[in-house]
Amino acid sequence: MDIFLKSVAALNDETRVIILRFLDKYGETCVCDMQASLDMVQSRLSRHLKILKDAGFLRVERKGTWAYYSIRTPLDRFRSEALEEIRHLDMELPDLNKISQTGECKI
Repeated sequence: MDIFLKSVAALNDETRVIILRFLDKYGETCVCDMQASLDMVQSRLSRHLKILKDAGFLRVERKGTWAYYSIRTPLDRFRSEALEEIRHLDMELPDLNKISQTGECKI
């Protein structure tokens, strides 16, 4: 029951819904690229990512000093259906700004 309640709580925030849709659209993404693309400070973004990870939506892979997040697979039915609903929401997503490839990424 605990993970279900964490999942429901994680979806109760517009920023986290945007992050899920962003990762669903662009796939595995470095935190610094998300910061630049979503125009968020690192501490705020990291908090949202942790909540989504703890709720079972995300996986994280560390590559050196960088952390790459993606939608966890496979998702259970509840999370999969929640993500499907998010795909149908009318929202503007920013373009992916890949500063990790330019050397500007500083974590």
